[in-house]
Amino acid sequence: MTAMGVAAVISFDTVGQIATGGGQAITWTAVIAVLFLVPYALLFAETGAAFPQEGGPYVWVKLAFGRFTAALTTLFYWVTNPIWLGGSLVFIAAETWDGFVFHLGEGTPADYTFKLLFIWAAILTAVVSLRRGKWITTAGAAAKLLALTFFTLTAVAYGMAHGFRGLSEAGAAPTTAGFLALVPVLLFAYVGFEAPNAAGEEMHDPQRDVPAALGRSAAIAAACYLLPVLALLSVVPPGKLTGIGGFMEGTKLVFTIYGDGAAAPLLTTTAVLFTFALLTQGSAWMIVSDRMQAMAAADGGFFSRKLGAFHPTLGTPVRTNLLSGAIATLFMLAAMRLADGDAAAVFGVVLTVAVTTLLLSYLSVIPALAVLRLRHTETPRPYQVPFGTRGFMICAALVYAWILIGSWAALFPGTLEQLLGIAYDFHATWGVSRLPFEAFTLGTVLALLLIGTIGHWAANIRAHVRR
Repeated sequence: MTAMGVAAVISFDTVGQIATGGGQAITWTAVIAVLFLVPYALLFAETGAAFPQEGGPYVWVKLAFGRFTAALTTLFYWVTNPIWLGGSLVFIAAETWDGFVFHLGEGTPADYTFKLLFIWAAILTAVVSLRRGKWITTAGAAAKLLALTFFTLTAVAYGMAHGFRGLSEAGAAPTTAGFLALVPVLLFAYVGFEAPNAAGEEMHDPQRDVPAALGRSAAIAAACYLLPVLALLSVVPPGKLTGIGGFMEGTKLVFTIYGDGAAAPLLTTTAVLFTFALLTQGSAWMIVSDRMQAMAAADGGFFSRKLGAFHPTLGTPVRTNLLSGAIATLFMLAAMRLADGDAAAVFGVVLTVAVTTLLLSYLSVIPALAVLRLRHTETPRPYQVPFGTRGFMICAALVYAWILIGSWAALFPGTLEQLLGIAYDFHATWGVSRLPFEAFTLGTVLALLLIGTIGHWAANIRAHVRR
């Protein structure tokens, strides 16, 4: 459970994205760790231990608000992951492989082949039984921690030899503009510790294990964002970092301390670990989110109950897994068409879509936790948030406020800045104008609402016909 949390939550692709915020990224990463991650972890530790049923957030929202709201929430939570896999993870993986392992080119047959293999390898990991698949994600978590640790230690050695000029030049003083730019990405980076509850019935003792595993995962995640981002900013000159290649750019620089003979093979090895970690990161989310969506379908909340069927031998929702793979593939193809050769611009927009749909799902999940706390007082709670109901509600209000800010900033970037009189160059930030950006993000949200509503309606019609 701890390894799955680490594999799912620590996002290699967002390390570079966070570091583009400059020195204040460290400040805001630490602030949000304390004011968001801690209360968030407390909420889900208590709820996950009290309601450990298979499906996790789907079950919680259904108990609080009914099947329709739960089905829509799960759709937003689930679709984030094929979008993210097909539009974000696969792009940074291909960029890394092309630059440090084997030349692929851009838009070439090799490029398409690599991206298709990456997507479907992640899906295959979700298709195999959890008994086997969990070891793949555990290996990915280990690779991730190894790469981050080795990079951070090397960056310290590089800084001792050449000086830590990057951070002093970047400046760590927090600003409102920096906060509004970073908050959606940081929230996206920190959410997901409830993910293992989607496979709650595979846990041996969830009431005992959920709080402990969540606490360990949260502490590891905070360290694995703060330290590598600090290391990146310490050694890479300001303005030289890009979201799509930030981590590997920093790695290439600091590995020069090993000399020409050792730097190249070490860089290649790190790039392979990096790519494998990205693959298993996508796999971890596929494992848990596909189970949630399958539970919604099996419960009559999304089109056909057949989508929720679990394979009798593998014990996995194969139909939902394959649907995720198809969506990821289509999104990758669409993103490449929209890119016009500019992978960095597409990366930012696609990541924003994924941030938006995931954060929007929490707008119903967090209130559901509060409702369960108030209505189901008879449910045993092996772990409780400090100060009882009052402490729980304070944590819920704080987390919800963060989610509201992050959702708005992701859907309508630049509007809060304009309200506060802060200059914001939209095209320079995103590489596209506001109209196509909003069409892409809002169009995705509206399409999901329509699909979710039709899916719930179709499921009800099927159930009525059977009767």
